[in-house]
Amino acid sequence: MDILIFFSCLYALLHAAAAAAEPCSITRCGRNEVPIRFPFRQQGKQPESCGYPGFNLGCRNIYDPDDCLPRRLLSFNLSGSPFVAVFHQNYTFLSCPTQVTNSRLNTIGCLSNSTHSVLATSSINLANRMASSSCRIISTLPIPVSGPAKSEEGFTAELGADIQLTWYAPQCVECEEQGGICGLKNHSSEEIDCFNLPESGGRSEGLRVFRIICLSIAIPSLSCAVGIAVFACFFDRNVQRNNSPTAVLPQPMVSATGLDESTIESYEKMVVGDSRRIPGPNDATCPICLSEYRTTETIRCIPECKHCFHAECIDEWLRLNTSCPVCRNNPSTEDAGSRDDPV
Repeated sequence: MDILIFFSCLYALLHAAAAAAEPCSITRCGRNEVPIRFPFRQQGKQPESCGYPGFNLGCRNIYDPDDCLPRRLLSFNLSGSPFVAVFHQNYTFLSCPTQVTNSRLNTIGCLSNSTHSVLATSSINLANRMASSSCRIISTLPIPVSGPAKSEEGFTAELGADIQLTWYAPQCVECEEQGGICGLKNHSSEEIDCFNLPESGGRSEGLRVFRIICLSIAIPSLSCAVGIAVFACFFDRNVQRNNSPTAVLPQPMVSATGLDESTIESYEKMVVGDSRRIPGPNDATCPICLSEYRTTETIRCIPECKHCFHAECIDEWLRLNTSCPVCRNNPSTEDAGSRDDPV
């Protein structure tokens, strides 16, 4: 028993000496086994000397538990951290009624629900046009991306596809370009050093013999401990899986029955002229798709309220709804059926 204690202590001393002379090993975390190496440090797995201050990581915070990065971006703040954005792009988040948005608009699904859709755009003009109709601006935020948006006139649902951060300290680029790996020079300072990947050849043969003897004693004990840890890990996962609440899937929204085709076709149609002036209480923009009317485009007007829209926009709307999308008045199907054919 005394011999076992002796060799265990000796192995611990040798391991500590080796750790002081060499950088820490790379650990892996998560379902995709993300590699964690200096300046990052995995909390609970590596000592503090294996990472640079401010770069501590835990396996649980590598992944977004809600799988909704745009929600975190709404309260994103880099102050007090060592990280900076490669490039900032201002994005405006809007909340719009779901019935106003259609398949041509990219919505952020994890922030939307059955009644409201959340959109994001880098175009302030487009955001203001949306806000002037039926949408509400949630916030305008600088998002850390790798470069300017390819198109500033549209909406994006992929805010998490291009998030990029960097840091200026510690600087390890030169060391890694030479084939080395970075690490703290010692435990009492933040000064870094470059360690070569090949194992140094200056160790004495006697030290290697002692390490072999220590390993031959420690390996069986470590194997037993690893087996117990693996069993405990799988047991804990099964318990958590059995106790976790079943995810509630959102119920599909039941579409309302709109007007029939004959009634829709009975509403007046007209072609936009060169002046692009629209009769009635209308402006130069279609309230459904928010696009300006162009010459020779066909529009259709609801007879009771005189509100006009692109023919294809209002036709699709009336197939699912019986009310005007602007004033919410229900057109009279009897009056519409008695009208003459559209012009």
